[in-house]
Amino acid sequence: MALRHAVCIAALLTVLQASSASAQAPADFYRGKTIELYINVSVGGGYDLYARMVARHLGKHIPGNPTVLPKNMEGGGGMRLANWLYNVGPKDGTALGAVARAMAFEPLLGNKGAQYDGRKFNYIGSANDEVSVCVAWHTSGVKTFADAQTTQLVVGTGGVSDDTYQYPAILNHMFGAKFKMVPGYPGGNDINLAMERGEVGGRGSNSWASWKSTRPQWLAEKKVIVLVQVGVKRSPELPDIPTLQDLAKNEADRQVLTFISADTAISRPLVTSAGVPPERVEALRRAFDAAMKDPELLAEAEKSKTDISPMTGEEAQKIAEATINAPADVRSRASKLIEGK
Repeated sequence: MALRHAVCIAALLTVLQASSASAQAPADFYRGKTIELYINVSVGGGYDLYARMVARHLGKHIPGNPTVLPKNMEGGGGMRLANWLYNVGPKDGTALGAVARAMAFEPLLGNKGAQYDGRKFNYIGSANDEVSVCVAWHTSGVKTFADAQTTQLVVGTGGVSDDTYQYPAILNHMFGAKFKMVPGYPGGNDINLAMERGEVGGRGSNSWASWKSTRPQWLAEKKVIVLVQVGVKRSPELPDIPTLQDLAKNEADRQVLTFISADTAISRPLVTSAGVPPERVEALRRAFDAAMKDPELLAEAEKSKTDISPMTGEEAQKIAEATINAPADVRSRASKLIEGK
């Protein structure tokens, strides 16, 4: 009896402590703490650049001014981080993820490696909306998308769950392109180095903004050639480059390609786990909004030629949920195309 009473009291104290922690004001909770901001790729690429810049400025806008510590957790085309954040990571708002923009949609596209429900992540914001581009290295012999329909182009990819793999796969199966995807690169910077060394002849996806900030000299010297752009709208800087939707042969194709392109609207998503108390999600979202207007962050972005066109967490959440709730036939066809069926 005494033992049962002790167990019950211990359980009650645990519940009360958890309840007390949850009831803390965000400033009281975050004061003196460290928030770990995990990045889904290796060091040096566009995702890493954006995430680290946000990490440098976010903490001073969060109530309690916690330290924000960036860490890289690459693997599985971003699936390692998404799975960890959903299933293992803390649910108290002390872990953030700079995740792949297609992360929320992967379970719907048949990716068995996606062990999470993409609707349950809390979106904190996105630093940019943009277009992605598929490029060829200048020595590959491929100068246009039409060339890629007749000449094999070897492209480096992160893995089958990464858009560096998925976009070329879709172009192959819908439009007869001849991309050969080589998976296993831990990040975009690694693929860029592989192009430079001649290991691969192109890259299946990278944001146009990232090319401008991380490799402006390559653009100036025409070392990378843009073949196709992927986005909900055309970049005004690439008026002659076809979008996926431009390649569509009919309305059914266009609907599928619009669904596939939708994640570009939230190109640099920052999320936290399901189950984080709502008041902390709100505090993190408002801190992100403030950081996006921070003169020091904007000056850093201008110096590094990094585009900032932010989206609030609420807006990003709505886009993710609307895309996840797209018609079943559109989702099913998109999944089959990515799988090569």
